[in-house]
Amino acid sequence: MSAAREYGLDDQYEWPRPPADGWTADDLDSLPDLPPHTELIDGSLVFMSPQTRFHTQVLRLLENALMDQAPDHLEAIREMTIRLDRRNRPEPDVLVVQVEADTGPGQTWFKPEDVVLAVEVVSADSLERDREVKPRKYARAGVPHFWRVEQNDGLPVVYVYELDPATMAYVPVDIFHQRLKVGRPFPLEIDLTAIGRRGSRA
Repeated sequence: MSAAREYGLDDQYEWPRPPADGWTADDLDSLPDLPPHTELIDGSLVFMSPQTRFHTQVLRLLENALMDQAPDHLEAIREMTIRLDRRNRPEPDVLVVQVEADTGPGQTWFKPEDVVLAVEVVSADSLERDREVKPRKYARAGVPHFWRVEQNDGLPVVYVYELDPATMAYVPVDIFHQRLKVGRPFPLEIDLTAIGRRGSRA
């Protein structure tokens, strides 16, 4: 199968040709026919591979649990971009943001100061981006909390990081295998073995 068809596009589709100085954050909202969940990293468009069942189930588990347990001034939302700067607009898998950051139904991105937590579920095609590139950018933009989720024997393992404001880099807090329990950014407990369980929300 061609790359175009993989993203639901005609085989004759012509991929966008970048300008000499790269794409900008605003271009993501104006370029026609971009594949779903296209990101901008250092002025280059990054296309997502099709999601695995594990990836989709983890997103549902985390979004539901975060939404259920978040305080009233915060909300969880999936797969929206953060406009870090003119050349970077990555899309975390799950975000926790300030409720007041909602600008309406046409909103496509958040400012980094509106984001409390960014979560990346690592995929085969995104190992380096999720483990190194994106966390470094989130930290420099001041996002206070970051989780990286990996797969081990079909279950999620959550690596929890917190921003050191002195260095603007993330420091590891803990690693959770069966049950995630944290006090920041708010008290939260998630049964990680509940992935894929019908009706489970935490």
